[in-house]
Amino acid sequence: MTSSAVIEKELSDLRSKCTSQIEGSEVITCHPAQIRVQITKTKYKKLVVCLQFPADGYPSNAIVIEIKSKTIPERLCNGFTTICDAEAKKLCGKPHVLDILLFIRKFLDDNPFTVCSDELAFIKKELITDADEIKTKQKAGVITLHLKVQEYFVKLKCKVPNEYPEHPISVELDDSNFPGLFKTMFVAQATELARRRVQPPLKKPKPGEPPFEPKPSLRHVVEYLVKDCIRRFPVLPCPVCKERAFPKKPEHVINDPKSGRHVEWMYCGHVYHHGCVDAYMKIPPFTGGKKCPDCGKRIYHDKWNIAPKLSEDRWAHEQARQREIDEVVEFLS
Repeated sequence: MTSSAVIEKELSDLRSKCTSQIEGSEVITCHPAQIRVQITKTKYKKLVVCLQFPADGYPSNAIVIEIKSKTIPERLCNGFTTICDAEAKKLCGKPHVLDILLFIRKFLDDNPFTVCSDELAFIKKELITDADEIKTKQKAGVITLHLKVQEYFVKLKCKVPNEYPEHPISVELDDSNFPGLFKTMFVAQATELARRRVQPPLKKPKPGEPPFEPKPSLRHVVEYLVKDCIRRFPVLPCPVCKERAFPKKPEHVINDPKSGRHVEWMYCGHVYHHGCVDAYMKIPPFTGGKKCPDCGKRIYHDKWNIAPKLSEDRWAHEQARQREIDEVVEFLS
């Protein structure tokens, strides 16, 4: 069979079999000069495959491949094109248009990180140190992070869903020697940050503002956990006493919430010794609520949820009582 006859047969097979054999495919152009097929897995996992038959000798010579996408990074598309070129060379000697398209579809199915490859590259380059470990399970869409700072560590699992970035990543804590409060907080904060990236706020946008669009959450969440939490908390000083809030040795962590050295986390992002913040919350000034000595933001915590006026009244009462005691002592002496 001549090369032109083989090509005509391939084009006929493509028209009749492509959409039934390759899920999510759509034939855009089917001509001896060029074939263009769009393959869609999700809204953000979508690419266009451009195929061109060689000038002569097809199928002895491999078909020319170009992959384009508006949602998948160009760097990844170029790398995948190189992989497809190598696969096409293996298939030389027989018609291979449908085989290449099937190969590309399988790639989309087996690589959930296609839409977040730039985020993953940033994490590996900018957030992971030599002391850390990062592992990926491509088919499962799971990223495992083992992060260390001094003698503290956290092992996290981040799951990238098929519908990413329209759906948020999920974060699971595998293991850690941080205090229990912080283990809970890491997951809760990560989950909330990821949710805010994909769900519009309850407050309606102002006139003229663009409508809400889901945003990628992987880099945003991991960067927060690494920079603002895991690497920061173990060396952060208590804003009141200025001593290191966490003990140097994780085994010396105090989990009794009533202990003076128990570490408390505030919504402003700073950490305090329980005894320090408890004493600080009971002394003036109280106007506008107590402020964090380090950042100036108002301190919010369920344990110290007292109105400024009530705090001031209590302090005044304590001062009056102390003056009475001092007067009695002075009289008796």
